[in-house]
Amino acid sequence: MKAMILAAGLGTRLRPLTDDKPKALVEVAGRPLVEWQIIRLYSYGFPDIVINVHHFGDKVEEAVKEFMEREGLSALNVSFSEEFDLLRDTGGGIRHASSLLEDGEPFLVHNVDILSDMDIEEFYSSSCSKMQEDNSIISCVSVSGRYSDRRLLFDSEMRLKGWENIKTFQVKSPFEDIAALDGKEEAHSIIEEKGLRPFAFGGVHVLSPKALDLMKDYGEKFPIVDFYLENASSFKILGEYQESSTIIDVGRLENLPKAEEFMKSQLE
Repeated sequence: MKAMILAAGLGTRLRPLTDDKPKALVEVAGRPLVEWQIIRLYSYGFPDIVINVHHFGDKVEEAVKEFMEREGLSALNVSFSEEFDLLRDTGGGIRHASSLLEDGEPFLVHNVDILSDMDIEEFYSSSCSKMQEDNSIISCVSVSGRYSDRRLLFDSEMRLKGWENIKTFQVKSPFEDIAALDGKEEAHSIIEEKGLRPFAFGGVHVLSPKALDLMKDYGEKFPIVDFYLENASSFKILGEYQESSTIIDVGRLENLPKAEEFMKSQLE
């Protein structure tokens, strides 16, 4: 089983903490974020981990190597997908690392700034089973009920249908009836009338090998959400909502105290 940690972002929302170090090395409960992700992924049975790096990427690579040596993680294989020439965004970052991820099996992607208590092994296994039963599924995406201005829209079967920004009334969708709501103040009300369910992206997803094949037709830089939306009518992207799970986005300064408290509670 392979997993990828997206750790190449600039971390602008965490300034001034990221003025001299990358977001991946911001500490929560005594450990850098990237260490927490490696520990969790390895404990859930992922022996091969790819980490993409850009902003202060050399610091991330050095810190991870020191951490693995300190913890004696000799059975863990960590590779780095370097993006020093260009920050490729989330989708482009996955595409750029494709040679490190391709093995004919689905792989898991985890944002470095997402902390949660979700059962990643269960999520991965469930996603793989669904993909085996239906080869039109190219991704299973974790979602949460936390507040976000920007939400993914799913139908009653949790198939991705679109995206909305409730502050700007922007709507994106490959389906004409939903896309027609773009820019309308009543967009959200109509979306609810259509029975679509809005969720925040949970920052953890499982992609099928077919997703990598589709990405070959894309450029070097693109967001993964745009990739999903553009392919949502031809293929299936399914949402997975684990109501009992806590998911915290540590990409904002104001969320750090909550993340600190959450991680300390996980250690008790």
